[in-house]
Amino acid sequence: MNKITVKIDGMMCGMCEAHICDTIRRAFPDVKKVSASRKSGEATFLSDGAVDEEALKKAITDTGYTFVSVSSEEYKKRGLFGR
Repeated sequence: MNKITVKIDGMMCGMCEAHICDTIRRAFPDVKKVSASRKSGEATFLSDGAVDEEALKKAITDTGYTFVSVSSEEYKKRGLFGR
């Protein structure tokens, strides 16, 4: 499983965060744990496979926000007490 982090400019409020989360869910229905933060200017989500960066960029820019970058790292689920 991969953790995808997308840097986004233009989020100003909680509704902006919700727009980004909804956009990612619509563009990639198989993703899990989508979250966005206007303070850090990024959205994160989990995906079983690789994500098409161009499709992600298009989905974000089509909603009116500025796509800055995307990064991916391996995600390891931790146990109940972080082990």
